[in-house]
Amino acid sequence: MASSQLDKLFSDLLATQQQSTNSLPPLHLWNPSLSGDIDIVIDREGRWIHEGAEIKRASLVKLFASILVREGDEYFLLTPIEKWRIKVAVAPLFVIAASRESREGQQAIVLTTSTEDTVVVDKDHPVFLMEHSGQPLPQVIVRNDLPALISRNVYYQLIDWAFEETD
Repeated sequence: MASSQLDKLFSDLLATQQQSTNSLPPLHLWNPSLSGDIDIVIDREGRWIHEGAEIKRASLVKLFASILVREGDEYFLLTPIEKWRIKVAVAPLFVIAASRESREGQQAIVLTTSTEDTVVVDKDHPVFLMEHSGQPLPQVIVRNDLPALISRNVYYQLIDWAFEETD
């Protein structure tokens, strides 16, 4: 089936994904010089750690994630006048849920991150394996070249779905 037909079938899902992206600040317009490093680490499970303590307020984590940018292998929190480097263990976003949508015999997979980003898996948002510390880890590109580590539970769910389709 042609790509444009698939886009029509899943236009509501793609609109939700676009709405999620459109609600983000205009990071591409901001270009401050580096302010320095800040003691924030995003661990393997997508938890934000500041000075050794986890940031528990989901709204604050979501705010920080909305101003996160990637440049090469480095990550920064960006405002119109400041740019702070942070550390990321594996990937800055973490996929916690997956759903399948079927329409007219076609399927779409929607992934949701812990920061409430939604992404429809497609050529612009591929699932891939990235080697980290000698082991392959499943990831997906969510937005603005930001990868998300796919949680083990979601990864196994995707594998189960793949086996269902081959049966």
